[in-house]
Amino acid sequence: MSESEPIAEFRGYLTEEKHASANTVSSYLRDISQFSAYLDKYLQTDVLSAKKKDVEVYLGWLKKNGKSAATVSRSLASLKCFFNYFLTEGRIRQNPARDVVTDKAVKKLPQVLTNKEVELLLEQPECTDMKGYRDHAMLELLYATGIRVSELISLDLDDVKLSAGIVKCGPEGRKRVVPMYPAAIKALSDYIGLVRDQMLARPDETALFVNMNGERMSRQGFWKVIKHYQAKAKINKDITPHTLRHSFAAHLLENGADLRSIQEMLGHADISSTQIYTQLVKKQLKDVYNKAHPRA
Repeated sequence: MSESEPIAEFRGYLTEEKHASANTVSSYLRDISQFSAYLDKYLQTDVLSAKKKDVEVYLGWLKKNGKSAATVSRSLASLKCFFNYFLTEGRIRQNPARDVVTDKAVKKLPQVLTNKEVELLLEQPECTDMKGYRDHAMLELLYATGIRVSELISLDLDDVKLSAGIVKCGPEGRKRVVPMYPAAIKALSDYIGLVRDQMLARPDETALFVNMNGERMSRQGFWKVIKHYQAKAKINKDITPHTLRHSFAAHLLENGADLRSIQEMLGHADISSTQIYTQLVKKQLKDVYNKAHPRA
């Protein structure tokens, strides 16, 4: 079996059985491919013949070559998942990455916008032309639902139910339903009803959001949209599409939403991923206290 075949098989497992997102698949395969290339170049062996020592030396090599603790830790997680699949399939006798440990990456709390900054950002698109209506709808929808940018650009027109005030998103087999607030419903209704059809390159286009060429919006295209309005709003933070997702979760938590509901809306498989927002809110409260209390 050649090097590329087990990686291709693992891709099939991730997409067809795990229903992993495109980003997750890309990240795993990149890590496995880099490890495979390392084995081929330095040890002249294939990936399914790797031993524990090979994994340890490889991770050390990554560190020596300037990779961050987070990158090394992610690579190890990818390798553990990869080898665990082939162990379960009976193709290898043991997972060579199972007992390998590496320096834990220091988890940074995500950056969020204040309520005022969110309002300022959402006010920037001017609904005076097609682009303005589209951009306003995209930003409102992103903050209303906390969906990932990959999910935003993957939405089809049929995924939005304006009368019910909901949007369906996520990979096939694991789609979730997220509610929207009235302002987001109106922004989407205006975009769909007034300008979307005029923007389409083809009348049978299914994408909810399209670029100025009438084709499905890309991740890079939306990144430019975010950066444009950040500059226009003069917000002194490095805003990314994920910043609105983080802000969505933190603001819900601040206003009394429970973690399980937020987990479901964000589409987190594990609630530990959602619990980071609890730490974030606690830190913000402490910062407010230290700034505002006369004896702090």
